[in-house]
Amino acid sequence: MEEINQILQYFPRSVREQITTRINEQLAQYIEEIRIRNNKPIILKIAQEQMIINYNIQKEEINEIFQRICENSIYSYQKQISEGYITIRGGHRIGITGSAVIENDKVINLNYISSLNIRIAREKKESSKEIIQEIINFKENTIYNTLIVSPPGGGKTTLLRDIIRKISNGIEEINFKAKVVGVVDERGEIAAMYKGIPQNDIGMMTDVINNIGKAKGMKLLIRSMSPQVITCDEIGNKEDVEAINIAMCAGIKGIFTAHGGSIEEVKKNRELQSLLQDQLIEKIILLDKNQKGKIKSIYKLISE
Repeated sequence: MEEINQILQYFPRSVREQITTRINEQLAQYIEEIRIRNNKPIILKIAQEQMIINYNIQKEEINEIFQRICENSIYSYQKQISEGYITIRGGHRIGITGSAVIENDKVINLNYISSLNIRIAREKKESSKEIIQEIINFKENTIYNTLIVSPPGGGKTTLLRDIIRKISNGIEEINFKAKVVGVVDERGEIAAMYKGIPQNDIGMMTDVINNIGKAKGMKLLIRSMSPQVITCDEIGNKEDVEAINIAMCAGIKGIFTAHGGSIEEVKKNRELQSLLQDQLIEKIILLDKNQKGKIKSIYKLISE
């Protein structure tokens, strides 16, 4: 219930009561999203189901929630708003839609907020217990350059977060020494930085740069923090691949995620295909779309 209470404090009492009177502590731990739309019912996503709360949110209530999550300083959050989300204390991410303000072909703000999608952040420590065995190169006490692939909602970000924590802290039971990890957290979903403090446990030797594109972020981390391992979520374009190439050539290991339901879908992405052809990626781990966070298959691109 703790995570839900962190969210509910931003809601007006009228909205808060509509939710709290319909859920109990047991149900609260399974809520993944709270969706709020102007003049529409509240919808709670619970696993694969939707709970509809027949209370139509008013424009004034959405505006009040929005002001609160921006701590009454919308200007301070304008960059995040222009990207379509805000990360709040606790690491919860709030997606935002409204009327886009465009300048030089770029979104610089959102006005007339119409929808909020609150994604509940929950750490799942030890969720990477199975996959970490495939990522670590035990012979050399390092890791394989790894690409974790799943469709959206397949659990890859949750796994990546726990992998980072383990690699950064070291794993005593298998004599794996801690590594300096650099994280590019473009959308705030891995470390969930809040005013410079990670809201998630990402380990003692992890450096995070957030609110920056993956390619630029990787280059900055390489120059400034000398990571042994670099990680980021959902790679896929030319600039990402170029930055990964720079990191690999500098002897830095990497763990990345990408969208895809099969190895064939990964190969259809021209940029990702170049990573595979050049053997910069050593292992691809495909997650099971029917079992969140579980391995479906592993593809080794190098001989051991």
